[in-house]
Amino acid sequence: MERFGNDDLQYVVNDYFDFSDFEDDVAFTNSDPLDDSDLDESFQTSNSKTDTSASEARKGKDIQGIPWEKLNYSRQKYRETRLKQYKNYENLSHSRDDLDKECLEVQKGKAFYDFQFNTRLVKSTIIHFQLRNLLWATSKHDVYLMQNYSVMHWSSLQQRGKEVFNVARPIVPTLECPGLLARPVYRVQISTMAVKENLVVAGGYHGELVCKNLRHPGVAFCSKITPGNAITNAVDVYRHPSGSLRVVAANNDSQVQMFDAENFASVGCFKYDWSVNNTSVSPDGRLLAILGDSAECLLADANSGKVIGSLKGHLDYSFSSAWHPDGRILATGNQDTTCRLWDIRNLSESVGVLKGRMGAIRALRFTSDGQFLAMAEPADFVHVFDSKSGYVQAQEIDLFGEIAGISFSPDTEALFIAIADRTYGSLLEFIRKRDNNYLANMF
Repeated sequence: MERFGNDDLQYVVNDYFDFSDFEDDVAFTNSDPLDDSDLDESFQTSNSKTDTSASEARKGKDIQGIPWEKLNYSRQKYRETRLKQYKNYENLSHSRDDLDKECLEVQKGKAFYDFQFNTRLVKSTIIHFQLRNLLWATSKHDVYLMQNYSVMHWSSLQQRGKEVFNVARPIVPTLECPGLLARPVYRVQISTMAVKENLVVAGGYHGELVCKNLRHPGVAFCSKITPGNAITNAVDVYRHPSGSLRVVAANNDSQVQMFDAENFASVGCFKYDWSVNNTSVSPDGRLLAILGDSAECLLADANSGKVIGSLKGHLDYSFSSAWHPDGRILATGNQDTTCRLWDIRNLSESVGVLKGRMGAIRALRFTSDGQFLAMAEPADFVHVFDSKSGYVQAQEIDLFGEIAGISFSPDTEALFIAIADRTYGSLLEFIRKRDNNYLANMF
């Protein structure tokens, strides 16, 4: 993947469009990452002027709070302009002329998730424009995201944010084990993260890995896991078939490393032919998806790292993947603007191709019941596909701004979308549409 000079924390996404001409009465900026003050004072309660509720949206307020009525153009006109002018980033220049012919004919306009709330009190920060796994929901009320040098927890129930840990200051690991290669780290620019089973795992721009147990104070483990400054592109937390909890990290140095989450001892290191931009482990813990600086994706044995299959069909580099809970379907997202669906029982060709509107597929998530697949582009569009329809029925969520991450709650009831924008950066919450939705609004 591409690497950029990034000595100071900043957005490095391609600024194809500038929101600076959007005027608002209240301006929000990210908090100073080096400020030692209590962050709870900066993230206390919702601001009714900048936040948007479902009832306000039904009355016509823009869900992101963009004051279109004050601008010189309508929302529709601005959307048309962006669709015409957006330039998708490409590493490989293969012809895309025949790509549309492969894609499924999808019926858009469905509404599987309804808009619930948008807050601008928390704003995600993107360190690398190709890495967008920076948001995780652990319940329909609890969300974790990266903001500047902080991993933040946001409670949608209390409308309150709190810092989980700050990586601007030096971090000394609390776990002490003989032979453990833990090292203090500081000023970590978080490039990717995952939160599962009370474990927060964050990867850094210079090869760092930081792991914190949410039940214990301090950071359990941190270290640079590469000899150079290779970016940690992806992390995942999974259960090994033996029952042990493990962490997997993929790096720009072409390696995938496995760690035991109890003592963070290395239990595997696998080398591949190109930089690994994304990796994910199958629900049974036996298979490993390997995606990176190649049009080809790989399927490997999670214990040995041995390649057992190749997935051919994409035209550019891949940066996202997700497993259906039944373990049979693997979704891969690519810069060729498509997501391919693979049946692991027959890898000769993909069983379905889903296409975005503007750009690369940067993030993918299945619901825990397997019914829905969310697919995020770099900016503006999140697509939710119904797997029971064969992925031919979809909801298209139309937004403005760079998408830092997407996440379903484990109970499938909520979908969260993080927007990284200096003015309209926010966290959007959608709730699953059911006949008894009025009950969900009571809790």
